[in-house]
Amino acid sequence: MGSEYVRFQAVVPDEKGQFKGVFGLVNNLARSGQLSVEQERVRREGNAWYDAAYPDPSRVDPGVYDPDVNPGAAAWFKVSATHLIERVAGYLEILDAHGVDCREVRSSAPGRVVYEDDVQVVVVPATNA
Repeated sequence: MGSEYVRFQAVVPDEKGQFKGVFGLVNNLARSGQLSVEQERVRREGNAWYDAAYPDPSRVDPGVYDPDVNPGAAAWFKVSATHLIERVAGYLEILDAHGVDCREVRSSAPGRVVYEDDVQVVVVPATNA
């Protein structure tokens, strides 16, 4: 039996037909000035914690999210990375407060793996692989 992965993503696809992840959804709210002072604090502290806790795949491989090379590439947590998954709750609370639907998706085969480390994979979904 293979590994299992989890992703928190939009329920509705964006204009490119992709399901934006939880961090992108919250960061978009911040960029558009929609977060309260407290929500922005939670986002900034959370982003800083995540930046320190695990590698940014695009810094390891600058082409990992290149739409021409890896169309639709998306990051998934390994379910064993419970210390990372537990902290998503604060982001989900922000999205809920703004009426942004986000769902948890689990899969043992989310797509073609184009990056992997101890806590995550980046995959090209089967529809784009």
